Amino acid sequence: MIIVHGGGSFGHHHAERHNITTTSGTTDAAAICEVHDAMQRLNGTVVEALHTVGVPAVPVHPLSVATRDSDSTLEIPISPFSQMLAQGFVPVTHGDIIIDSHSGTTILSGDEIVVTIAEKLTADRVGLCSTVAGVYDDNGKIIPEITDYESVAGVLGDADTTDVTGGMAGKVRTLLNLNVPAHIFEPTALNGFLTREDVGTTVNWCFEFIISISNE
Repeated sequence: MIIVHGGGSFGHHHAERHNITTTSGTTDAAAICEVHDAMQRLNGTVVEALHTVGVPAVPVHPLSVATRDSDSTLEIPISPFSQMLAQGFVPVTHGDIIIDSHSGTTILSGDEIVVTIAEKLTADRVGLCSTVAGVYDDNGKIIPEITDYESVAGVLGDADTTDVTGGMAGKVRTLLNLNVPAHIFEPTALNGFLTREDVGTTVNWCFEFIISISNE
């Protein structure tokens, strides 16, 4: 298992104050440290909490390992994660500010980390534990499955809190890039997810194979 946590009330307002997003960057070292320090403190709190319940968690800070190239390609070396897993540890990483060859530094969202690591390690499932039970429709009911963004674009509003990474709409857009099912659910459904139940909203990119059969 690999755990990825977002910024919550720690990182987002610092990033917003300095106008740093996933596409708008900064070269101000003080601003960079302010955002990263906030996330590092949160990460330390999460790791410590996991230790209290016997989880062998170890931190991974993206600022030290991840980069974004001039063409916006995200590079996260997978070797540290795979070796930690091989040693029986649970890597705990997080949204962070990272070096961007085009903009100095930009924000790397936890959602981007999830997709990148899941693909590189061929994860068989992904879960996003949120403050809501899933993605809601116009009637306040949970949408059981999302297979394309257009079908839910009308109900995905902005985040209620400061979120420089796109809120729920950003999560759904990012998760649709995965080739494995992703589940969005609330904390009370965590045990269900860990025991492989279908919980919350499943985001699952749907594709069709077109087969041409020759009669020759």
